[in-house]
Amino acid sequence: MPVRSGWLSPDGQSREDTRLVSLGALTPTSPVATRSGILPGSADGQYRISGFTLTGTTGTMSATVSPGRAVVQSTDARGAYPVALTEYLPLTFADGNAQYSRIDLVVLRVHDDTYDGSGRHEAVVEIVEGTAAALPAVPAAPGLSLPLYEVLVPAGASAGAGGIAWNTAVTGRRTATVAVGGILPVTTDTTNGSYPGQYRDLGGQLQRWNGTAWADYPVLPTWQSWTPAWTTNSGAATPAYGNASLNCRYVKFGTTVHLHFSITFGSTTTYGTSPTTSDNWRFSLPVAASATHPQIGFAELGAANETRALARMYCGTATTFEMQVSTGRPNATAFANTGSVDALTPWTWASGNTIRGTATYEAAS
Repeated sequence: MPVRSGWLSPDGQSREDTRLVSLGALTPTSPVATRSGILPGSADGQYRISGFTLTGTTGTMSATVSPGRAVVQSTDARGAYPVALTEYLPLTFADGNAQYSRIDLVVLRVHDDTYDGSGRHEAVVEIVEGTAAALPAVPAAPGLSLPLYEVLVPAGASAGAGGIAWNTAVTGRRTATVAVGGILPVTTDTTNGSYPGQYRDLGGQLQRWNGTAWADYPVLPTWQSWTPAWTTNSGAATPAYGNASLNCRYVKFGTTVHLHFSITFGSTTTYGTSPTTSDNWRFSLPVAASATHPQIGFAELGAANETRALARMYCGTATTFEMQVSTGRPNATAFANTGSVDALTPWTWASGNTIRGTATYEAAS
């Protein structure tokens, strides 16, 4: 019967019924299948997975596996097998080959005679012994099993010869599974997501499955280039960059905008026809501001002979910024013209002069 129910109906509830419906709220891999894995967490909250932890005994060939819970998924029709290890389980590895090392695989395995003819109906933690070789390979995991660890057994290893070097011999293979909507903790997992909108924690980085790939979440904005339009507040004596060198970039986090700009005027830069100190320079913002702002940052103005001036940047309109000089030179000599920066303020601009500034402001949206 293809439709399975989870209650004890009068016509009986099969083993398959129980496996198929009781675990339906775990991470899906198909409409009726569940991701195999160990339920994550630890008693103190410090570890991603504490269940089925392998701990070796120094100087021996023995180890123990700690209690835990897991799910081992078979075919869609057969269902998923819930497994619980309720007490510490000892394991003993065979002695090493006289000449070569080998790699053993520790697995959580389900035996179900109904399907595999094994004569067993049980879940076990067992060692799949690898083949000793000059370049040993990891043995294949048997059917309906969940790999837990790879263990390197060196040549000549035995309890009387120092045993297994547990600090370096063990490679973790455990994977986790969580409820639908839960954030899946992984380290090197390469499997696809189950549905758009699924989240996982990859070694501390939150990621979201977008339907085709895992993408870091939240999506972090990147710095972008922009070329500010250069005008005047009067509309007259309009300047032009010509061959000026520009490096203007910005980044937007929500409604916060950070910008950096650097302009070095060139030999073909023009500063407007018949400019006056009333034709204040304006530069367009990369993103419209929420309102006019009296101060969003500062700019350094540079001319020949190491002449410098500091200018306050402000938003005269919601889409532009201007600069205002209210200081003298670093040597305390006053400028002939102060106030809003223009073709004549704080000096008569020329090729090689620079403007460099940074600012932060609230965007309109």
